[in-house]
Amino acid sequence: MTDDSTRRSPADLESAIRSALRSVTDPEIGKPITDLGMLKSVAVADDHSVEIGIYLTTSGCPLRTEITDRVTRAASDVPGVGAVRVELDVMDDAQRTELRKSLRGDRAEAVIPFAQPGSLTRVYAVASGKGGVGKSSITVNLAATLAQGGLSVGVLDADIYGHSVPRMLGNDAKPTQVEKMIMPPAAHGVKFISIAQFTTGNTPVVWRGPMLHRALQQFLADVYWGDLDILLLDLPPGTGDVAISIAQLIPGAEILVVTTPQQAAAEVAERAGAIALQTRQKIVGVVENMSWLELPDGSRMEPFGSGGGAMVAERLTRAVGAEVPLLGQIPLDTHLREGGDQGVPLVLSAPDSPAGAALRQVAQSLAVRRRGLAGMSLGIDTTRRT
Repeated sequence: MTDDSTRRSPADLESAIRSALRSVTDPEIGKPITDLGMLKSVAVADDHSVEIGIYLTTSGCPLRTEITDRVTRAASDVPGVGAVRVELDVMDDAQRTELRKSLRGDRAEAVIPFAQPGSLTRVYAVASGKGGVGKSSITVNLAATLAQGGLSVGVLDADIYGHSVPRMLGNDAKPTQVEKMIMPPAAHGVKFISIAQFTTGNTPVVWRGPMLHRALQQFLADVYWGDLDILLLDLPPGTGDVAISIAQLIPGAEILVVTTPQQAAAEVAERAGAIALQTRQKIVGVVENMSWLELPDGSRMEPFGSGGGAMVAERLTRAVGAEVPLLGQIPLDTHLREGGDQGVPLVLSAPDSPAGAALRQVAQSLAVRRRGLAGMSLGIDTTRRT
């Protein structure tokens, strides 16, 4: 019996291939290439071999190979298609302008989407009173867990001076720029942006407050984050310029306080959380890191004391007049440090370890509030009368 697919005309195959390519998404933008104007042409020969033309946003697109592979697979899966060849071209200025307008609209100035009244993205600013408490490790592991759970997650490395997110995510890729729109790379399903992607080597950043504010503003407005469920901000320690700028730029951001059990560290962490009294932000909770070390005999050693996280949660509850829960206690684990050095978060390499399980529990508490319709217009005319 002859396979009907071998009798399909080139025109029928071209139509089927174009339909199949609607399922191919750009790995940076996360939308179908057919909607982004990236599909240049589809040509089917008499022997059913196919040549597909694809527009890249820039000539130096770092994901050209991945795009080529996705297009090839989608076309090859169409019954009756022979050899598939993908030819890459580059958008001209007019095409890039149309792409930017399709994603951002025709606004002269970019706006911060997370500060708009209709935003459904939950923004968590991860803060600590002092450095060295593992704030960045907590941020990266929470992001990886949330992304693994199917949420769209982004991380903004707001610690301009002490940036570490790219290393901890194991990706040093540079962002792609389309006009004034920056496309963030992704690692472990997490989109991220950091000043480290714009500096050479380990060059220090020596900026005053106004420059920090402008950098954060650009990271929030000029970066095309797409439709995020959750955005995590890895803040620098303390209550300085960056914390104030975040409160101004995203008033709806909620503060997640990270501390260690040590009383001295807890007192400083309390100050970081108490900034919410001045900025009128909500404190989502407290995470206690380095809570204990599990010994081979099953006992626990507490090298940094105990009770710091509970103390911070209790005092912040009294200060703000609303419950500030202790969301979790993360035990000391050498694999947590190794994961940060190797770029593979602990929650992915050892999810069932004590520290991994504790981090996943904290992530779950941040993800339980599903995106809803609060603040969104449903287009209902309430003035109509029956």
